[in-house]
Amino acid sequence: MTMKLAEVVSMFVGPDSDVELTAYDGSRYGRVGSDIRLDVRSPRAVSLMMSAPGQLGLARAYVAGELEVHGDLYTAFDRLARLGLTAPSLPDQVRLYSALAPFVLRRVPPPPEEVRLGGMRHSKKRDHDAISHHYDVSNTFYRWVLGPSMAYTCAVFPKADATLEEAQEEKFDLVCRKLGLQRGQRLLDVGCGWGGLTLHAAKHYGVHVIGVTLSQQQAQWGAEAIEREGLGHLAQIRHQDYRDVKERGFDAISSIGLTEHIGKDNYPAYFRFLRSRLNPTGRLLNHCITRTDTSGRTTYKNGFINRYVFPDGELVPVGRIISAIEDQGFEVRHEENLREHYALTLMHWSRNLDEHWDEAVAEVGVGKSRVWRLYLAASRMGFARNMIQLHQVLAVSPDEGGHADVPLRLGFDRP
Repeated sequence: MTMKLAEVVSMFVGPDSDVELTAYDGSRYGRVGSDIRLDVRSPRAVSLMMSAPGQLGLARAYVAGELEVHGDLYTAFDRLARLGLTAPSLPDQVRLYSALAPFVLRRVPPPPEEVRLGGMRHSKKRDHDAISHHYDVSNTFYRWVLGPSMAYTCAVFPKADATLEEAQEEKFDLVCRKLGLQRGQRLLDVGCGWGGLTLHAAKHYGVHVIGVTLSQQQAQWGAEAIEREGLGHLAQIRHQDYRDVKERGFDAISSIGLTEHIGKDNYPAYFRFLRSRLNPTGRLLNHCITRTDTSGRTTYKNGFINRYVFPDGELVPVGRIISAIEDQGFEVRHEENLREHYALTLMHWSRNLDEHWDEAVAEVGVGKSRVWRLYLAASRMGFARNMIQLHQVLAVSPDEGGHADVPLRLGFDRP
């Protein structure tokens, strides 16, 4: 490589930056002594970055440990996003292609943490494998990252300085209030995770709850928590596909963080199934991540999140979710966007991971730990910059006469 790496970078971002870059070839770029420093450690780092230009290549280099970020990772993302990229001149493009061609041609395998699933997309087996890849990592690891609540979905902060546990408790209770739960009713909690909402609804609202998850480790954790709390007469958590739930006649259904996993082509069958399990005037609360790009041109199937974090995950604009719900006969009664709350949630999870970094590496390995550090910081930036959002959609299944059994004005403040 006749060009120094710092010279390549300066072609795109100009002569100066508040981010420092150091490279294996001895070159440097940006402000010396910056609190954010990127260290390109080897030629392999460049090959990994060039194997898939964009986020996936950068992720590969970072997960492999060939690209290091010194300083806060979220701050690094935020600062890099503010850089104004420029197009190199034609002569510079020729020099650039000549310098980078060897790295493009050199085939370097991605880190072993990258996964591609076999089988038919969204078949029961492949869905099981996708969920297992992400959730059956280590309950101990998740306990360090998520905290005592073991809640792996967006918290709701009653105030900005609330603790993560206070915010997760508020999220659970907000869902219960939106569903209008009353003692003796029946709740189906699909994609129940480690059972936080299942336990909260049974303990504080006296409802009978069935929670289902495709993760064996989640189901085991949840079952043990139910036993510790003495709630076995009200709650159960099954290691089961939601499509295999035979019971009907539920008064409410919670779908918290599951829609992202089922694929947009399966929305009709999904929401049709949920409605078939509800009593007339029963309520559905769908809580999921959405994307803001409504053009339909953006695809994430080959991005970092799909390759390393959520295989087969798929995000759509909130309007697509609402339409899919209404297409199956539901009536949407309330909707809200909680994206700032998710940015705060991710900030807390990132801090938890950093505080337990050495234990996390010992538990799941350095590669998996780096995947998580990258994933949490990148997701936080996505919510903070309004590239992705978190929406709660409340719907009701009207009876044959169109009656919804909701008050004239819905209010969800604590009594």
